[in-house]
Amino acid sequence: MQINLITGISGSGKSVALRAFEDAGYDCVDNLPVPLLENLISTLEKEKCDRVAVAIDARRGESIADLPLILEQLRRSHEIRIVFLNADTNTLVQRFSETRRRHPLSGTSEQSGAATLIEAIDKERSLLEPLRAQAHSIDTSNLPAHALRSWIQDLLKDKPLGLTVVFESFGFKKGVPSDADLVFDVRCLPNPHYDKALRPLTGNDAPVQAFLEKIPEVQSMEVDIIHFVEKWLPHYIADGRSYLTVAIGCTGGQHRSVYLVGQLNKYFSVQKNLATSQINFLTRHRELDSIPAVAL
Repeated sequence: MQINLITGISGSGKSVALRAFEDAGYDCVDNLPVPLLENLISTLEKEKCDRVAVAIDARRGESIADLPLILEQLRRSHEIRIVFLNADTNTLVQRFSETRRRHPLSGTSEQSGAATLIEAIDKERSLLEPLRAQAHSIDTSNLPAHALRSWIQDLLKDKPLGLTVVFESFGFKKGVPSDADLVFDVRCLPNPHYDKALRPLTGNDAPVQAFLEKIPEVQSMEVDIIHFVEKWLPHYIADGRSYLTVAIGCTGGQHRSVYLVGQLNKYFSVQKNLATSQINFLTRHRELDSIPAVAL
């Protein structure tokens, strides 16, 4: 059975992610208490289920500490994937303020030990850290719901077993993605933004690509990043990593970083050597994917 555990910080989008799994045909269970996980999997086995998504958070406090051991036992006979959703504290505070919902670890005003929202978020981060360290992490701080659904759908496509490498573009003015493992700053490269004809376009558009392809520094940066990633990929694989996010950042996340992510994906997707034969490559454009969908 393929077991997908959806967890992360409250307010980061677990419900949106679980609905994406449900839309993809997975059997889904929300807010499952940790002690019931093994019983659930046993029941689903008897019912011949082959794909399940389970959302678990830290609302029951210390019992979450038992989850890594339970997952280790389940891995002996099942395929386990952990998706960890995260967001920066300011974003989470804003979301709770807008929805007027109480954080599950805040307690109640009648309790003497009731925690403030920020204290509850910090406690939740601490409780979930062992899971985050072994999960595919997604930072939803600047990500609308439709973009998160799209990213989950990409993750659910049939992929080869092994390491998943995500090339992600972003804009430094909105901060570095918290899920980034490697970060390359390309703000030193000439910026198409200052060309009035190119400003409204993105790094996915041919005119911007033609502009950047002519600049030696851009080509040199591309080659250096490729060589660095190529050199260290075998070491990440040997370390048993399941996910690696390579983040490329420019000022606004519209032109240079988008172009280079496309170039990296194009290069690595056609490599057929032993080191990349069991690697799945994905692309994400945080700022472009965050643009609201236009109603048709």
